Amino acid sequence: MAIGRVPGTAEDESEEAVFSEINITPLTDIFLVLLIIFMVTSSVIVNQGSGAAKAGLKVNLPKGSAADVMPASTDLSVAVLSDGRVVLSGNVVSTDELKKALEDARQKNPNTLVVIQADEGTPHGRVVEVMELAKGSGLGQLAIGVREAPGVK
Repeated sequence: MAIGRVPGTAEDESEEAVFSEINITPLTDIFLVLLIIFMVTSSVIVNQGSGAAKAGLKVNLPKGSAADVMPASTDLSVAVLSDGRVVLSGNVVSTDELKKALEDARQKNPNTLVVIQADEGTPHGRVVEVMELAKGSGLGQLAIGVREAPGVK
């Protein structure tokens, strides 16, 4: 808001009138910059994953129908790739590292749910090996990640 003479008035009038002009260009610029910042940070957060059931990996899950399991933040997501590598929280880990992570998860919460997301091409034995590691660490709640088959609700 500005204080000054109203355009079109005589110069000899001693009384100053209030007129308002709002320039919205800087305000629009600020909103656009904030929008860009939010878009970039949200895409980074989505791609980063929280370590629960979103590790940010592309795993070709087999089709199936089962009850939906809603993983909590304390749950552990383990992805088994088609070549047999195991990925935990976005990082490829060895069997010993996986065993230690499973034991740490059990110490934090003995009711931790282990969600195993195995690629369709993964050998069955490797998936069973990961399941046995989880059960051997004292985590008995296991879930297999699948994608919904077409036509199944």
